[in-house]
Amino acid sequence: MTNDKGQTTKMQLNVNIQGKGFPILCLHGHPGSSNSMSVFTKHLSQRFQTIAPDLRGYGQSRCQGNFAMQDHLNDLESLLDRLQIQRCLVLGWSLGGILALELALRNPEKVSGLILIATAARPRGSHPPISWQDNLYTGLAAIVNQLQPGWQWNIETFGKKSLFRYLIQQHTPATYNFIATEAVAAYLRTSSAATRALTTAIRTGYNRVPELSQINCPALVMAGSADRHITPESSLETAQHLQNSQWQCYPNTAHLFPWEIPQQVLQDIDRWIADRPQVVGGGELLM
Repeated sequence: MTNDKGQTTKMQLNVNIQGKGFPILCLHGHPGSSNSMSVFTKHLSQRFQTIAPDLRGYGQSRCQGNFAMQDHLNDLESLLDRLQIQRCLVLGWSLGGILALELALRNPEKVSGLILIATAARPRGSHPPISWQDNLYTGLAAIVNQLQPGWQWNIETFGKKSLFRYLIQQHTPATYNFIATEAVAAYLRTSSAATRALTTAIRTGYNRVPELSQINCPALVMAGSADRHITPESSLETAQHLQNSQWQCYPNTAHLFPWEIPQQVLQDIDRWIADRPQVVGGGELLM
């Protein structure tokens, strides 16, 4: 977003801060909001300070007019400055993971590590064409699920025939509860300007793979084996081009795998952090 003089502007993002300790910046995807990251923040805030903003055009970070993906980075840098955060671990899901990589490229001194969820530096999808039946079943599944979250009849009758089948593989009541409480509200509060910014970036052939060798901090790259939105192959490509990465791909899961197998994902994140205490300030002077 630019002002009348053509200068880039920054906006003060709505942010949800929990816990105390080393800061972990948690960045949501599209559509999404800070609330969408609760599967991570509720757990991690027991030991660290989690900072989950609504990105520009999402959740309660409302904006006027169009903007570019670059503005998300300007906003996030401004947020870190406002909170006087000199160094943090960054966890990003989907779009949030792309922004995490960009932050690490722009501000290597501020990023201690990366946890990249269902994302890629050269994101590629394999989503089949969407039919009117897909949209119909998705609408019905979402409405019924809001009225009665996790109802098995709705899952079998509408959910498994809807577009949810490309977002998840494990159609459990627990996963549908996440969709009811976290996903629908985020979808409704995602602005058209945010959608245009993302679509424009994708159409220009976004690809940061050649620059990944510049990132030296430890990275955990996690993917779902059946992800059709950002394929596990594109996530693996990112992991292979990062200098210090660990790769984890979960079978029988898709783009929303943290809502399918939350305990396993959180355990793996805990283990990765425990093995790399430097990403949360271990052995460093905390500012």
